[in-house]
Amino acid sequence: MGGYEKPVEDFAKALERLREAFLKAKELKGSQEYVFYRDSTIQRFEFTFEIMWKAVKKFLEREGLTCRSPRSCIRELFSAGYISEDLTRRLFRLLEDRNLTVHTYREEVAEDIMGRMEGHIEALSETLETLRGSA
Repeated sequence: MGGYEKPVEDFAKALERLREAFLKAKELKGSQEYVFYRDSTIQRFEFTFEIMWKAVKKFLEREGLTCRSPRSCIRELFSAGYISEDLTRRLFRLLEDRNLTVHTYREEVAEDIMGRMEGHIEALSETLETLRGSA
């Protein structure tokens, strides 16, 4: 079991740092510092998503299930009955946004993603609770 707890705790720490950056960006909306904190939030979102899907991968391996990509890990977590259809859809939306931040950076894309960030943080939190609750 030693290989499972560390990725979950890394995920929890990354999620907390994401939440902090998001709250600071929200607080500074309209100020000169906002863009810095928005960009920081998006970067932390990317890191948190990466850590999340790798934690899910380790969790599924522990359960005897295999996945090789973020999409397949989310799909497998749903198929195995660990998450709802609604959470699955929201996690796929996170994946789409993560892909947008990695491949295309435009001001309007950044603002669109920030507009969905609160919901993304909620979906990540629910996923963390699932992984912790099934430990």
